[in-house]
Amino acid sequence: MEPSFREPMLATLVDDPQLGDAWWFERKLDGIRLIAVRDGDPVRLWSRNGLDRSASYPELVEALAAQRYDRFVIDGEVVAFDGTQTSFSLLQQRSGVREATHARGRGVDVFYYVFDLLHLDGVDLEPFALSRRKALLDDAFTWADPLRLSAHTHGDAATLQHEACAEGWEGLIAKRDDSPYTSGRSRAWLKLKCVKEQEVVIGGWTDPKGSRLGLGSLLVGYHDAGELTFAGKVGTGFDDTALRSLLAELRPLERPTSPFDRGDPPAAGAHWVEPRLVCQVGFSEWTTAGRLRHPRYLGRRDDKDPAEVVREVPS
Repeated sequence: MEPSFREPMLATLVDDPQLGDAWWFERKLDGIRLIAVRDGDPVRLWSRNGLDRSASYPELVEALAAQRYDRFVIDGEVVAFDGTQTSFSLLQQRSGVREATHARGRGVDVFYYVFDLLHLDGVDLEPFALSRRKALLDDAFTWADPLRLSAHTHGDAATLQHEACAEGWEGLIAKRDDSPYTSGRSRAWLKLKCVKEQEVVIGGWTDPKGSRLGLGSLLVGYHDAGELTFAGKVGTGFDDTALRSLLAELRPLERPTSPFDRGDPPAAGAHWVEPRLVCQVGFSEWTTAGRLRHPRYLGRRDDKDPAEVVREVPS
């Protein structure tokens, strides 16, 4: 088998999990998922939707190229830290290929937390149990910054989730230790969240008011049964750079009519766009009408396909 990019395994969001001894727990990181592939040279870093992000993180490419194996596929998350917490907003300064030339000079250090090994030296490891893959991963690589092995622990799910939230973490990922690696959404990996975040599709923007630059609010939504459903206005969380950058991306996508199939987006001062861009928002809760309450902009997600963005609810 040749090492190559494959669709990553994805966790399912759950509430109040009742999990036994067959599960272990890893920190949920607020970063960007990367599949690293090496088949000789060079190393390639792929986003979950198949974008080559190698140029954005040259230090990760160099660290992986220095490893003793020249044929492997690994799965992990690239993160930036603000103090002790991972920061998706800070990572935005390093996440675009167009910023890659000056990436290192911006003072944003990144780390690649690796949590799975899919292929090693000609052997397909996806059918192996997670516990076996993780042991092989630990042994196969030299762990020194910016490469870090994602640690795991065992214990009571509710207690560990409470401790994670007290530490200010995003949450935990629970994984069955006997599970194979399977592409797509799986209940063998579960998300236990401390904070509420949602990926949304940008369907338009409103005009700025007062001294504000660029745009006022983003008009966002999610897909439900194939229809783009309006989820609300996002008007906070932007700095001037983000406002200018978003407007530059949105203007070429303008269209005369609303892209939303459901909901009632405001028409006054609205500019509609083709729903091709995705961003991440934090929020306090969902309203009974299916709107985001107190949403705040966290950053663009060019590693997500707009058609795959749905409302994430515990199952």
